Amino acid sequence: MPSPSGLAILGSGIFAKEALDSGVAVLRAIYSRSEKGASELAKAAQEKLSLASPPSVYYDGDAATNLDALLARDDIHAVAVALPITLQPSIVRRALAAGKHVLSEKPVAPDVASGRELISEYNTTYKPKGLVWRVAENWELEPGYHVAAKAIRDGKIGKVNSFNVRAVGHVAKDSKWYNTPWRTVPDYQGGFVLDGGVHTAAALRIILPSPMATLSGFASQNQAHLPPHDTINAVVNTVDGVHGLVELSWGAPVPSRSDEAHSGISITGQEGWISVENTGRTLRVTVHTVTKDAQGRDVGEEKTIIDEPTRGVELEFASFFKAIDGDNDGFGDPLGALRDVAFIQAGLNSNGSPVDLIQLVQG
Repeated sequence: MPSPSGLAILGSGIFAKEALDSGVAVLRAIYSRSEKGASELAKAAQEKLSLASPPSVYYDGDAATNLDALLARDDIHAVAVALPITLQPSIVRRALAAGKHVLSEKPVAPDVASGRELISEYNTTYKPKGLVWRVAENWELEPGYHVAAKAIRDGKIGKVNSFNVRAVGHVAKDSKWYNTPWRTVPDYQGGFVLDGGVHTAAALRIILPSPMATLSGFASQNQAHLPPHDTINAVVNTVDGVHGLVELSWGAPVPSRSDEAHSGISITGQEGWISVENTGRTLRVTVHTVTKDAQGRDVGEEKTIIDEPTRGVELEFASFFKAIDGDNDGFGDPLGALRDVAFIQAGLNSNGSPVDLIQLVQG
């Protein structure tokens, strides 16, 4: 894949570890707030990428090894930022100011206002200099969601009229996702609903034939260890009048509530329907289409199943590197990621009143 000649990873958490599976080009350095976290990831990177020596290690506490020292290196041209949600915008700014291309982990910012401000600053100050900033939203690039979107564009289910989304998770106290300090005591809106819910918003952004326009819903915290919210239930309407029901919850009380929820996305049209189920390693897209006889009468249905391996992290890095090389495919656009945050923020604050999603993004 195309790549910058020098890359650094900022962060040593779950996403940073997954990034190694994408074959992250010429990895020269790793930064973490702690020496231990950076050193452990550097060792893992050496093994995973078959490097002759581990990437350089940077961490807080020493001017010679801190983030500023890393950003001052002229052999590092791009950084992948995988730090806590509330730190991301400030680190993105610092990296751009240092002249680095940036791929920052979703969400684009902890709230719409700060995301909008960051995007404006990038467009005004850094984009004209040729710097690339993309947001790493792997569901936006998952082939399975694009297969579903193409089936809709190709008319496989006729005119779309409704959709249904169910994403139910059980977050145990011993979960690797929970046992990250900034997730255990979140200092940002929504908690897991923001952190995980933007994925679902991104998938809908890819699949639906027109942008989501209005949301009315309710949010709640159902599990004491998942503040400030763990559940959103909402009704959504799109620009072209397609309406849908969305259930997002990380507050399942026991695993079976999640395992037996049949989580996924379904889109219903006048001539059939599509379901997309995420099994973790595969997205299964099932297309049901009305079949007709020679006189145009409905006589049954045809079912087609398409399995696409999940590889969004690999693809988001490839898309980022292509953009640096001047080939922009449009994915990872911070404005798209801002729309995902707006969707979650609206669900958290609606309390039953309709929220204009388009106006919320525009400010």
